[in-house]
Amino acid sequence: MPRRMLAHLFFDRSPWRGWGRRINPSDPRGCRPPLHTDAVTSPEPPTERTPPAGSAPAPLWAGALLGIVAAASGLAVAELLTGLWTSVQSPVLSVGDRVVDNVPRPVKDWAIDWFGTSDKAVLVGGVMVLLALFAAGVGVLTLRRGVRAGLVGVGVFTLVGVAAALGRGGNGLVAVVPSLVAGAVAAAVLVWLERLVRGPDTAGAGAPGAPMTGLTRRRFLGTAAALGAGAVVLAGAGRWLRQRGVAATERLKAVLQPPADPLPPVPAGADLGVSGAAPFITPNEDFYRIDTALSPPQVDPREWTLTVRGRVDRVITLTYDELLARPMVEADITLSCVSNEVGGTLVGNARWLGCRLDELLDEAGIDPSADQVVGRSVDGFTAGFPTALLDGRDALVAVGMNGEPLPIRHGFPARLVVPGVYGYVSATKWLSEIELTRFDEFEGYWIPRGWAVEGPIKTQSRIDTPTRSAKVTAGASTPIAGVAWAPTRGIERVEVQIDDGEWQLAELGEEYTDTTWRQWKLAWEPTAGQHQIRVRATDGDGQTQVEERTPVAPDGASGWHTIRVTAD
Repeated sequence: MPRRMLAHLFFDRSPWRGWGRRINPSDPRGCRPPLHTDAVTSPEPPTERTPPAGSAPAPLWAGALLGIVAAASGLAVAELLTGLWTSVQSPVLSVGDRVVDNVPRPVKDWAIDWFGTSDKAVLVGGVMVLLALFAAGVGVLTLRRGVRAGLVGVGVFTLVGVAAALGRGGNGLVAVVPSLVAGAVAAAVLVWLERLVRGPDTAGAGAPGAPMTGLTRRRFLGTAAALGAGAVVLAGAGRWLRQRGVAATERLKAVLQPPADPLPPVPAGADLGVSGAAPFITPNEDFYRIDTALSPPQVDPREWTLTVRGRVDRVITLTYDELLARPMVEADITLSCVSNEVGGTLVGNARWLGCRLDELLDEAGIDPSADQVVGRSVDGFTAGFPTALLDGRDALVAVGMNGEPLPIRHGFPARLVVPGVYGYVSATKWLSEIELTRFDEFEGYWIPRGWAVEGPIKTQSRIDTPTRSAKVTAGASTPIAGVAWAPTRGIERVEVQIDDGEWQLAELGEEYTDTTWRQWKLAWEPTAGQHQIRVRATDGDGQTQVEERTPVAPDGASGWHTIRVTAD
């Protein structure tokens, strides 16, 4: 091989220079094109970009991070928007609400049984995990197939949010704005990060072998970290604004007028004072919350109205101030959730303040054909109970709870409270409408989902202390105590059985009203070993709890609460 050719092969820094040029037949070096010349007889065809030495294709983790950061950025901006504009809901909560609406009943029962009042937080967490997985897939698709494919994924993400936002609730088309904003921001961030990963020369190409050099990796990770931190800040700011928005501010300004006939203080004998037993009045912060709203609606009472319509002689519409100006009454009422398992904590007792529901409906004029009262929430939830329950019991449009305006999580500015029936057919929170209708014309939210049409609260009792699997001191005085309830019927007696012994009458707290629970206790000196304790109650109608355990669906659990303890 000629020496000049060897020099070219080993020392020329551009070994492909001149490739494909026309051969000069008069060149004395033969058919090889000139080694170093700028003279060409035809244009050089474009060549593919060759990855620089040491570079590697963008890894899967980069695509996953790209998609997650893009989705997080979009959702964070939407969260901030809903913090400023509290009448709309974030895409995550909209999707979560649709899950709540459509989840099978066994799944709902399982979630409440396992997670109790934390079931909503678990659901939101599950939605976020699924969203993160989907976003990661969109990011990987973007790097493997190109930015157009990624934008299609963002479009799907946006459409899901839009469809969810158009579910129940009264915001109409404005409800989709947060989802559209989230989608637009996510798309912009996706395109930006994709260019950082690929570099400006190959952005959008979709080549599987797109290089990621050390420089582009550092730029990408730095930008992704900054965007992620910004998303956390924006989402936190949105949540903070929402919790301290107009509803919270106006609630603090609300002044409740005293009832025309105030209730006397709870008699000292109603609370037996046993440590570990539930207090007679449940503090607002400890009162259970079970509803279908993943985030409590933030209702501005200055714009809120309550309308009474349907099978009535005249439609009535009240503002918040007009509702507060009506004659107020107080009532101590125990509420229970139909999902409360035997021995469960989804029950509480509070002093409610509000106007009488029967008086309000009498003003509207109930048509004799109406047999159902339906409460409708601002978020579209509905619950209906028979008009026969307007029988003189203290059914209220409640505005106060334990001496203060309703907490937002418990229905501010107004809710329904009806003694004697489970909340799923009566206790509509964030009330916006009361409709007189018929059971053959309308079904409340939970009825098509398999729950009983009427939900009278079953007679129940619970052991609060000692707790399940507790260890107690053998030979020492150990009180067994708890609560029992049968609203509108009252509690006549409570009996306790230890091991296989005789049923023993427990001491009852003073009966205050038949709409509240009663405390009970029994003195006990345990012997060493393991013991089984059971409790049963008999209501004011003489009906004693049945032993057979039944599930909560379709009309509430039944059975004797039973625990086992060990005495040492």
